[in-house]
Amino acid sequence: MSLSIRVVLGWSALAVAVAGPVTIAATSEYLAYRSGIYIAAGFAGIVAMALLLLQPLLAAGYLPGLGMRDGRRIHRWVGMALVAAVVVHVAGLWVTSPPDVVDALLFMSPTPFSDWGVVAMWALFAAAMLAALRARLRIRLPIWRFAHTALATVVVVTSVVHAVLIEGTMGTISKVALCALVLAATGKALWDLQSWAVLKRLGSRRWPS
Repeated sequence: MSLSIRVVLGWSALAVAVAGPVTIAATSEYLAYRSGIYIAAGFAGIVAMALLLLQPLLAAGYLPGLGMRDGRRIHRWVGMALVAAVVVHVAGLWVTSPPDVVDALLFMSPTPFSDWGVVAMWALFAAAMLAALRARLRIRLPIWRFAHTALATVVVVTSVVHAVLIEGTMGTISKVALCALVLAATGKALWDLQSWAVLKRLGSRRWPS
């Protein structure tokens, strides 16, 4: 198979994986009973899940036609878009129902998915802050990479649980499929990049007594 065909097939598959859940959600019967702000907040959450699929693919250089350097440069921009989507998601929910958002932030919500969403949000903010302050903090690259990867893993796992527990506009099959792809892509990237190897190197180092 030629490179051009692999590029077309790879990006086409990614487009279907990302656009499919959004398209299905757009036809949901739940939309008829929701305000415009609530719908925008919900779709911001769906977009955030789709962007989560892109992040490990970009970081590990899996996307056809993109090298590792270009992929990681785009990874940073997608990370900012992901933070923006989450901010829109939470802000929209705040406008429509401030008490529910306050309960969620204080981990007092009666809905379990809220707790997972809040943990995902703070882990995402921490990962983004760590990326933005990397040069200023002067953290050694292996340690920074491990910390960033650990936070990103928390974001992925808690976001998936958050999405699966919600019964809303996303179709059940498309939602589970997207979540499975996010977990699979993240797991493969973690295995291939092995950011945790810094612990082994630090653990084996002989420190002066």
